[in-house]
Amino acid sequence: MRFFTGLHQPSDAQHFDAAFISKNRLLKRKSAFSVGDWILDSGAFTTILTHGDYPESVEVYAAEIKRWSKNGNLLAAVAQDYMCEAHMLKITGKTVLEHQQLTIERYDALMKCDVGGVYIMPVLQGYAPSNYVRHIEMYGDRLKHGAWVGVGSVCKRNGDPRAIEAVLMAIKAVRPDLSLHGFGLKSTALSSWIVKDLLYTADSMAWSFAARKQGRNANDWREAKAWTERINSRPPPAQKGLFTAEELCAM
Repeated sequence: MRFFTGLHQPSDAQHFDAAFISKNRLLKRKSAFSVGDWILDSGAFTTILTHGDYPESVEVYAAEIKRWSKNGNLLAAVAQDYMCEAHMLKITGKTVLEHQQLTIERYDALMKCDVGGVYIMPVLQGYAPSNYVRHIEMYGDRLKHGAWVGVGSVCKRNGDPRAIEAVLMAIKAVRPDLSLHGFGLKSTALSSWIVKDLLYTADSMAWSFAARKQGRNANDWREAKAWTERINSRPPPAQKGLFTAEELCAM
């Protein structure tokens, strides 16, 4: 699993090998910034939480992706999805199924735009493991073999890694070929060998919360660096490789 450090300030990306930066942090920025490999986040969680929907057309986001497409090595831009936690459903007044359909519609619209050749990362949404399996079916042949796909609505479940494990295993049982990205995972979830074994990539800004909770600077890139190094320096899981594709499909 490769870890992408979530950052408040794009200028701090120069200190990291892999960065995760929200488009919301780039909207007012006029100049380029130094960065190596990075992922552009759509800012979906904050947008839905604030507005209950996307107030701007998908073309606006597409223009932002294209604008930053040649800045550093932009590996992917995350599609604009709809989260499925209970409090997010309450905000929109919609169901999990409706959020799943809206997520696909937004993805389809973005795929028709000029994004400068940047890979658009589709997002699987749901809450129960079976929801994610259904969403895979809804995507159909949009999810090509080996596609790099985000797994949404897991960041609020960091306190119970088993819930995240169940979601990832359900996805892998039907599509073992997919390369999965975990959004907003904390050290508790990343301590699970199953989570790390089943993910291709992950991101987090948990370092900021930890620093603030412990009375340190929650915006200091050095806090992010130290946290990232602790995640990356953990020894590989002793049980790595326990689940084969055949075993996962048999679950």
